[in-house]
Amino acid sequence: MTVFRLIHTLLAACLAAAAAWPAHAQQAAPAQAAQELAALTQQWVDQALAQLPAETAPLRMQVSVGQLDSRLRLAPCARVEPYLPAGARLWGRTRLGLRCVEGETRWNVFIPLTVQAFGPAWVLAGNVATGSTLTEQDAMQAEVDWAADPAAVVTDAQSWVGQVATRPLAAGQALRQNMVRPPHLFKAGAPVQVRVHGPGYAVVSSGQATTAGAAGQNVRIRMANGRFLSGTVSEDGSIEVAL
Repeated sequence: MTVFRLIHTLLAACLAAAAAWPAHAQQAAPAQAAQELAALTQQWVDQALAQLPAETAPLRMQVSVGQLDSRLRLAPCARVEPYLPAGARLWGRTRLGLRCVEGETRWNVFIPLTVQAFGPAWVLAGNVATGSTLTEQDAMQAEVDWAADPAAVVTDAQSWVGQVATRPLAAGQALRQNMVRPPHLFKAGAPVQVRVHGPGYAVVSSGQATTAGAAGQNVRIRMANGRFLSGTVSEDGSIEVAL
């Protein structure tokens, strides 16, 4: 399961848990009320995690609920509704909205959450310099928190062995997709072979790359007649252009 599918699955489970959340008469003193709302939030999130399908394995989910400001004076409320604020997601450091939907005075507060998702990943065995090509000896498997960084972890060795470090990498870091890139097959200004395809025809020509290019990237080429085309870099370093 990808990170994005997992986030959507977690969100769906949380929404289902919200729909089933019982009414709560919040009439305690400010400090006690804040503690009660934090406890209810933990209960709600735990219920949501319990609804996650088995396909989320091998990830081990863990959620820590923060505390509301004990100085808040919230009016009594017969039913508190949890919701995910716009732009927020249930991943890493985030927050959950709590609003009173049945009470003389409506209120809305936010409680901090930390969502961790522990699972297997590749962790660097030593420091790697920018531009270095990674080998099998550069990383080992270990359990890490996938949600500790917004970038997705690299779970398949084939996705990083032979790739190039995009920045200095330190021992102990979990490999993530924004840390590596495919090796460049040619530099800016290099001559390249261009295969142009159109309805009913295919032409092989030559051009000059305007930028360095790696397999799968889209690059611009300056043709001999001065025309610029855009195409995709093939594994052999040639450029495929569809017209």
